[in-house]
Order: sequence, then structure tokens, then C-alpha cells
Amino acid sequence: MGRTVVNVADERPDIAADAASERTSGGSALIALSLRLLSIGPLLILVLLAGTIGLLTPAFLTPGNLGNIVAQTAVIATVAIGQHLVILTRGIDLSVGANLALATVIGSLVFRQVDSAALVMAAMALSGALVGAVNGIAYVYGRLPHPFIITLATLSICRGLALELAVGHTTMRGMPEGIAALGRSTSFGLPSSFFVVAGVAALVLVMAKAMVWGRWIYAVGGQPEAAVQMGIPVKGVLVTTYVLSGLCAGIGAVILAGRTEAGSPLYGNLLELDTIAAVIIGGASFLGGRGHIGHALVGAVMIGVIRNALNLLGVDVFFQMIAIGLIIVLAVEADVLRNWLEARARVLQAARAP
Repeated sequence: MGRTVVNVADERPDIAADAASERTSGGSALIALSLRLLSIGPLLILVLLAGTIGLLTPAFLTPGNLGNIVAQTAVIATVAIGQHLVILTRGIDLSVGANLALATVIGSLVFRQVDSAALVMAAMALSGALVGAVNGIAYVYGRLPHPFIITLATLSICRGLALELAVGHTTMRGMPEGIAALGRSTSFGLPSSFFVVAGVAALVLVMAKAMVWGRWIYAVGGQPEAAVQMGIPVKGVLVTTYVLSGLCAGIGAVILAGRTEAGSPLYGNLLELDTIAAVIIGGASFLGGRGHIGHALVGAVMIGVIRNALNLLGVDVFFQMIAIGLIIVLAVEADVLRNWLEARARVLQAARAP
């Protein structure tokens, strides 16, 4: 005579439901922890990297070297802030390096006519903003499929203009004393350029977090179709981000011209790649709508730390480029993992819903 096997879970459906709920809760907690680690990952990696390098080469943590790192990364950090805004909208600005070079040349030309730090600074900033406006207007109102096209074109145009306008097609020595002092002076033990970067970052942070324009940027980058349906002025938002990206390139030109006391059509070579790397390493997404100004700054500092450390360790410059490339790949893979975890979290949340 056979026996009937009774499944306890069949007799008590609530037991099976509780078990499934516990598994779902456990999975959600693990995913939440993983997402939090990914969000603080760049800063954590930077701290661990600095500590490890400090053990390998004691000269790394000396005040003089740390100040040198800050001064060297000031240009990348400033321009990366503008690049960050563009990437938030699912765009890219490949012209920032050539834009910066053109701005330094224009600044040098203005200095040859009038010895005024204010006018030279204004000329460089306006030059950068004008190129950014051309990028934004051509992309938006020219209905180009992607900003890659116009910014690649202006990269070539700006570099050619810089070479044509530069006297002798080479470096033009001399800058007003006020700009030169910005490059060589310190305040409270920090390079003056640090305070320029901090000021630009604070201003953009206020615009992004305290103004409706900032929410529009995240909406345009995260859900462009929904942004149009909500009545957000998408075209205006896109144009302003490229203008600000160009303006940041102009401010970066002021910092670099102050450090070198010169303008040159050769400045800013591959700067566009450094700024994109800084933004992506910092945790922003090429898919738009995600990122924080602080993350871009962390990415810029990380690039500066890696280059400085490899220089101290006597590593060839070509291997420095390889190291930066590998870090970019890892950062992109981290973004892919983050997207997968977020999708998984939404599935688990839906499963827990009654």
C-alpha cells in the first residue's frame, strides 16, 4: 500500500511565501550594498591608491609633491567639470583641448595689445564660451545625429585657427602679472589654481542642484523623450551645457597660461580624452542622467595621482597611457555592472510588491 508524500509548503502556502520573501529581501540587500560600493568606489580606490603609492615611494606624500599634483590636475579638473555636464545629457565634447589652445593664443594676442589681466582673462573665457556656443547651436539646430560630429569638426578648426593666429605658429611667451601669479602663487599652502577649480565646481554644483536647470539636465540625459513630453526646453538645455563646457575650457586656458606664462597652439593635446576619462572614472554614465561634479573631480585627481606616481617610480610615459586606458575600461565595465544591478533591483522590488 503506497504512501502519499505531503509537501509542507503545499500544506502551508504562507511558509513558501515567507521563504521566497526572505530570499528576495536578501537579494535586494546584497544588490543595495553592491550599488553603494560602486557609488563610493572611485573615492575608495583613490584613497587606497594614494596609501599604496605612499608606501612605495615616501616622496609621494610630501607637501611639495601633493601641491604639485593639485597644480597639475587643475586644468583637467576644470575642463572635466564642463565635460561632465555634456556627458550628463548623453553628449560628448571632443573640442575642449583645441578650444583651450585657441583661447591661450587669443589671450596672448590680446596681451600684446594691452597689459591687462582682466581683459586677457575675459578674452580667453569668451573665446572658449563662443566655441561651445557654436558646438551647441550646430548640434541642436543643425539636427546632427550626435555631438561627436560637430565637436570633432571644431577640434580641427580650433587647432588650425590657433596655429594660424599664433605668431610664428609656435609658443607665444608672456602673460600679465595677475595671470602669471595665478600659476605660481599659493594661498594657505595650496596652489591658487585649486581655489579656481573649487570656485567653478561650487558654482556648477549650485546650478545643478539648487536650480531647476540642473533638474532639467538630468531629465534630458536620463529620459529625453519624457523630457520633451514634460515641456522641458530640451534645445536650450543642450545649448547651455555646451556653452558651459566651452567656458570651462576657457577658464582652464587661464590656469594653464598662468602656469606656463605663455599661450601656444600646441596646448591641450589629448585633453579631451583626459577629461572624458576623468568623468567616466568618477562614475558618470555615457547613457546620461547620472553623475556628480564631485565624481568628476575625483576622476581628475586619480589621473593626476597615477601619472605623478608613475613618474616618481620611473615608469615610461607610454605605460602611463596604457594604465589610464585600462582604468577607463574598468570604469565602463563598472557602469555596465551598475546598470545590471539596478535592473535586477527593480525586478526584485516588483516581486516583493503585493
